[in-house]
Amino acid sequence: GSMAHFTLAPGAVAKAVAHRTIEEVWFVVSGRGRMWRRLGSQEEVVELRAGLSLTLPAGTQFQFRADGDQPLCAVGVAMPPWPGDDEAYPVEGRWQATV
Repeated sequence: GSMAHFTLAPGAVAKAVAHRTIEEVWFVVSGRGRMWRRLGSQEEVVELRAGLSLTLPAGTQFQFRADGDQPLCAVGVAMPPWPGDDEAYPVEGRWQATV
């Protein structure tokens, strides 16, 4: 696998994407926010807070945002390892992206 650390500034909204082949597990390190995710007919918004873990199966469309006055920080583990720049592709998200 591979691992990445994500930091999103307070009030920022990431672009909505999906992954072609990898699955991810995220662990929220600090801050708070929300993640929208959709896979097939299932769609939900999850409240993000320190200590929370969640999964993103391959093909899941997702978008996350940092709420409050602190950055949202998370660690993501991808399986198999991140294959390259064309792994993530843009999708229409729930919120207007700011970054």
